[in-house]
Amino acid sequence: MPNPQIPPVRSSYLFLESSIDWFSQVLEVAIQLYFNQDCPVKSIYEITPPKENVWDEVISGGTLSFDERLILLLGLMPHVRPQILDTFFIHNKNFDRPFTEFGGWKGNTHGGFLPTGETAAFILAGTNLEKRFDLLKLFDPEHLFARKNILKIESSGEGEPFLSGALRVSGEFLTRLCSGEEHKPDYSISFPAKRVTTPLDWENLVLSHEVLEDIEDINTWIRGHGQIMDNWGLRRIIKPGYRCLFYGPPGTGKTLTATLLGKRNQMDVYRIDLSMVVSKYIGETEKNLANVFDQAENKNWILFFDEADALFGKRTQAGSSNDRHANQEVAYLLQRIEDFPGIVILATNLKSNIDEAFARRFQSVIYFPVPDSELRRELWSKMLPGEWIPDGQVDLGQLASEFELSGGAMTNVVRFCALKLLARQQEVISMNLLLEGVRKELYKEGKMI
Repeated sequence: MPNPQIPPVRSSYLFLESSIDWFSQVLEVAIQLYFNQDCPVKSIYEITPPKENVWDEVISGGTLSFDERLILLLGLMPHVRPQILDTFFIHNKNFDRPFTEFGGWKGNTHGGFLPTGETAAFILAGTNLEKRFDLLKLFDPEHLFARKNILKIESSGEGEPFLSGALRVSGEFLTRLCSGEEHKPDYSISFPAKRVTTPLDWENLVLSHEVLEDIEDINTWIRGHGQIMDNWGLRRIIKPGYRCLFYGPPGTGKTLTATLLGKRNQMDVYRIDLSMVVSKYIGETEKNLANVFDQAENKNWILFFDEADALFGKRTQAGSSNDRHANQEVAYLLQRIEDFPGIVILATNLKSNIDEAFARRFQSVIYFPVPDSELRRELWSKMLPGEWIPDGQVDLGQLASEFELSGGAMTNVVRFCALKLLARQQEVISMNLLLEGVRKELYKEGKMI
């Protein structure tokens, strides 16, 4: 165990230093043995790895074998000690080219050697076919590396040998190793999802009693799915995960509800950016979604697909190659969502736009209507600052009963009023100003008062 007086991250660095030294020795021996050079040992397995091990703490369970430690360190080398891998740049003099068995690839900006699965096979297996095939098990989807999103081989292209793919350590593992903190991925081309948060709390959620009851079922699943699946033995007939469809007019609280579900249950909520997911190029949409689902596979996340009908819409008759491609995308999405072990929420304005094959697989289908007058009055009272509305100055009941607005539209009215009060250097709102804001919002929706 690490010294309790040494901070965890510092302890990780110290262990990493000793592990790098061990890796360097193993690499040197592997090359000596392969080229029949003088070597003090007969096998790399005679070089004992460091006894102290912080991998267990970083990985959160699972003791690593010799091979697993070595491959993980190989994947880490470009990040922590890239020069150690420079030895792989030596050329095969017989062919005036690099050694095929070393594997490796060159990045766009990184000047060093980037390892592949072939590099790992060279160090651990050499020319031993049985050992080489055993190595493939470490990249199985059920292995610790994949389940914990630690390390994987990225395929370099269709038809290419599997081990020729890049050996990549995940950003999540790097963050936990270097800082001891949980990795929260940033929005990027390779991760087209944005973490969404809110300063509001559950008590600020204004929905009808019926909708709140349906939402509470999701909370119950999040808190108690372990008992349902394991203690009651229902894993044999119930698929893991929970899939929900939120539908209703814009501004009725679908996104806020998804965000507050995450906040209440200490779960990160990631909203998928469909504009970056959907691609006209065959296979790209599936690849973009796979990046999101793969990273979310074993996380305590909620995946939120807003305007989901753009991606999960009805399938069409396959009259052309484009139709067949679109249908393949929907089928792929259906399979990934059905197999995802976490929470997936799809939101749409029109339920009828969602393919029925998806609808049958939702555990919850929840309608978010435009709030009635009672809920609108509650929303107005929660949104308007108390100092804006001294007693008797504004009739919120009249405002709520006469104008049918969604919560999102009411937020726009409050923003409009705030700008006007600031410009006029006032702090008390008038009914006329509120009505002006309401008129502008209704006009945007094509309504007149």
